Amino acid sequence: MATTPNAKPDPVAGADPDVDPDVDPQGSGKLDRTVIVTGLVIVSGMLMSVLDTTIVNVALDTLSSDLDSSLNKTQWVVTGYLLSVAMVIPITGWAMDRFGSKRIWILAVALFMLGSALCATAWNMESLIGFRIVQGLGGGMLLPAGQTMIARAAGSDRMGSAMSILGVPMLLGPVFGPVLGGLLVEYASWHWIFVVNVPVGIVAIALAVWKLPAGAPADDPGRLDVVGLVLLSGSLASLLYGLSEASSRGGFDERGVLGWLIGGGVGLALYAGYSLARGPASIIDVRLLANRVFASSTVAVFLVAIGMFGGMLLLPLYYQTVRGQGALDAGLLLAPQGLGAIVAVLLTGRLTDRIGAGYVVPVGVVLALAGTFPFTQVGVDTSYVWLCLALFVRGIGIGSVMMPTISAAYTTLSKDQASRAAPTLSAIQQVGASLGSAVLVTVLTHQLTAKLLSRGLDTGGGGGGATELHSIPASEMPVVGPLLADSYGYAFWVAFGLTALIILPALALPRHRHGKPAGAGSPRGQRSRGQR
Repeated sequence: MATTPNAKPDPVAGADPDVDPDVDPQGSGKLDRTVIVTGLVIVSGMLMSVLDTTIVNVALDTLSSDLDSSLNKTQWVVTGYLLSVAMVIPITGWAMDRFGSKRIWILAVALFMLGSALCATAWNMESLIGFRIVQGLGGGMLLPAGQTMIARAAGSDRMGSAMSILGVPMLLGPVFGPVLGGLLVEYASWHWIFVVNVPVGIVAIALAVWKLPAGAPADDPGRLDVVGLVLLSGSLASLLYGLSEASSRGGFDERGVLGWLIGGGVGLALYAGYSLARGPASIIDVRLLANRVFASSTVAVFLVAIGMFGGMLLLPLYYQTVRGQGALDAGLLLAPQGLGAIVAVLLTGRLTDRIGAGYVVPVGVVLALAGTFPFTQVGVDTSYVWLCLALFVRGIGIGSVMMPTISAAYTTLSKDQASRAAPTLSAIQQVGASLGSAVLVTVLTHQLTAKLLSRGLDTGGGGGGATELHSIPASEMPVVGPLLADSYGYAFWVAFGLTALIILPALALPRHRHGKPAGAGSPRGQRSRGQR
């Protein structure tokens, strides 16, 4: 269908004027080719970042040995990246409004690829940490930029189907990353965990230049809120650093950990007051949380991140420390969860658009709980077949919760609000993931310590963080193994409870009658009906 610039208004920021954005005139909610291509291009870039995080975690021991560094210093390969991500997330929304979403996306992929290439050339631990910070500058922009472009391209009535495309890397990366990392570390060298990102980045940039819509800058992006940026980025960095330290040390009660957490929490409270006073001119407008659907979705995203990523830390640890599996085999044992997530992505996208996340997410929570429960009962010889079946169900549940919840967050926002909402959700996900990991590792190590002390055993191998669990000598496992398995079961009970909490904000997510799109009353939907 031929169009002219004046034929009808363009509802999608930065859309190609030669492409008709008003698709699906019968209201079936199907995605057009432009949205699908945009989503696949974004996935090609996000895949690097999501896989890289878990791949690097698998390689920490190897990095420590090959670069002759202590494991505590090596942890900064993860911590430095995390802090870099925290610093750059808040500015992403303003940058997309100022320079255009396509340019920022390409910049993010290029920075991540450059950082990866530099990491592969690192000559000592200090240089590797520095290059990981460069990598994090790109990685921190990928998720919010990707979500914004998908939200703008799809419109509220097709948000579930569109966001399900992003679910591919977000849900499968934590599952298949350890497999790829184990293969590279075992059969190649640690350099390859970074080198593999370079060709993927080149392809992602080429596809973005070729296929992504122009994404023109906003007419009036406003001046950069430097005060808000410094306050918010610094607070997030402080909070995430404290959570990272709590995870590595196995507790929140140390002065250094508490200081960073309190500082981050106070900083976020100050920023909230600052943003309320400054309004839309602030780097991220907290008044978006006055929107009931967005606020409920944000809380749900936070709880999903806690339960999902915290559980994803416990699962490979159980297989490695209790069952004696290597990184590669532990990763393969997690594959059923990835398969379950694929099933969920295929089923829930269109379903969310048709009946609303308010119906889909509670069912997903029940499935996630059903898949988590068997892990509360784990022992030293629990059937792998039974655990794989449980993981498959858990994957369906998590996939049925994560992407419908994120899509619901955007359904009542305008396209102009999407660029500022995406960094909020990304920051919430990062904090939730870090908090979940820290809480569950703390519960696990403290429970193990209590069990060891109650039997008069040495607690040297179980009193620290997650890395200390790998240091338990094999000769002690006949005695420590059952106690460690019971401790994992206790920690999974906590994960079970945290997952159950998602049901509370899920009750406030949007519902609508079969066949009535969530955005039927939106300006976009009204324009479409008037043009037919």
